[in-house]
Amino acid sequence: CMSPDNAWIIIQGIETLSLRMERHCENAMKVAEHLKAHPSVSWVRYPGLPDDKQHEKAQKYLKGTGGPMVVFGVNASDAKKAGQEFIDSLGLFSHVANVGDARSLAIHPASTTHSQMNEEQLEGAGCPSDMVRLSIGIESIEDILADLDQ
Repeated sequence: CMSPDNAWIIIQGIETLSLRMERHCENAMKVAEHLKAHPSVSWVRYPGLPDDKQHEKAQKYLKGTGGPMVVFGVNASDAKKAGQEFIDSLGLFSHVANVGDARSLAIHPASTTHSQMNEEQLEGAGCPSDMVRLSIGIESIEDILADLDQ
C-alpha cells in the first residue's frame, strides 16, 4: 500500500509532466540542430529533425516532437578517446547511464556500458565507438549549448 506522502509526491510530478516534457523536447530539438551544424560532429540522430529516418514515426507517435534523446557521433580519428574526453569535459550534464531525468545526462557507451566490446561488436550492437547519447533536460537551453560547446 502506498503511503500518503508518496502519493502526494507522485501527484505533484504528474501534474507538471506535460510542461516538463514540452521543455525537454524543445531543448532537444535545439540541441540536435546545434550539433548538426557543429564541425566536431559527424552525424546526429534525432527523430524531430526532418531528415531523420524516424521523423515520420515521430510525427505520428510523438505528436510532432522528437522526444528528449539526442544521439550523435564525434568527428575524430580516435572516436573512442574523443568521446570519452567529450564526456569528461561536460560540467552541466551528469555522466550517467540512465535517461529521463529533469537534468541533462550524457554517456559515451563505447567507453562505459559497452567498453568490453571491440569495434566490430560495437557496430553490430548499433553502438559505434563515436556515439554519444544525450538525454536533454529542462535547464536553460543557453546553459546546455554552452556546456556542449566547451
